[in-house]
Amino acid sequence: MLRAASHHGRVPDGGHPIDRATQAWVRATGRRVVLADHPWLDGPVGDPLVIADEWVGREARRIGGTVREGGGLLTRLAALAGAAFDSTQIAPEVVAFYEQTTNWRLDVWSQWCPAAWPFGWALTAVFARRLQQLGLPLRPLEVARGMDSRVLAVFDRDGVQLGAAWLRSLRANGQTVYSGWYGTTQLPLTRGPSIRVMFPLPNGSVAVFLRPTVDDGGALRLTSPLADFGDDGAYLIVAHRDGQSAWARRVPVAEEFRVYVDDEGVLRTDHALNLWAIPIIRLHYRLQPTPSPVADG
Repeated sequence: MLRAASHHGRVPDGGHPIDRATQAWVRATGRRVVLADHPWLDGPVGDPLVIADEWVGREARRIGGTVREGGGLLTRLAALAGAAFDSTQIAPEVVAFYEQTTNWRLDVWSQWCPAAWPFGWALTAVFARRLQQLGLPLRPLEVARGMDSRVLAVFDRDGVQLGAAWLRSLRANGQTVYSGWYGTTQLPLTRGPSIRVMFPLPNGSVAVFLRPTVDDGGALRLTSPLADFGDDGAYLIVAHRDGQSAWARRVPVAEEFRVYVDDEGVLRTDHALNLWAIPIIRLHYRLQPTPSPVADG
């Protein structure tokens, strides 16, 4: 489980007017929370100007950890075990991906709902390219050459992994498209642990909590539903200047991932993202082990 820690120092001033307007909306419509009482909402905060990977070292220092290259998004998938999830039923390839993510190569395909494409274009034009964050691919050719994947795990002095930053960039141009903080946590309204993914944004983050279940054939299904505050789902978080509290509100984004081994033994992921019940985008990933270096001689 990720270590709870308070934000140290002041939240940076400035930033793009659209970012400031979004933060004002969260403050006006969300709820004020004390992070010590809601550790599941406590995590990295992004710089006002650019996200990419600038936050990783700062977050490591904040929680008293050290950054190491490589590793997995989770130390053990078994950390998600609970009343509704038996990790021993998950296919070994799926377990290997989450525990040794750095050893896998990603190829991705995307398909937007035609009616949602203008929303995607606006998100990319206004936020993603400027911040190098949440860059959902607009056209299949943008990801035709695949994605590069980099994991930066953060450990405490006892060697316990506190979390992992997963940085994904387009192989074609090197631009960072996803920059997230991964780990597990227990939410107030859930029966067992969830995967927590926090994507730093200017002066805050968007947090996605994913409920694990076992699907047919040892597949892992992760669901981020529309639900009540304190349950799995998506939240926008804006940090307060006092470093001890934040504003948080649920947002009507629902996601589902199915990570599975196909009939040919290839590890794949289907990802669906909806706004309320409206389909927005479908993504499909092919995950292949990185070839081992060939020794000389």
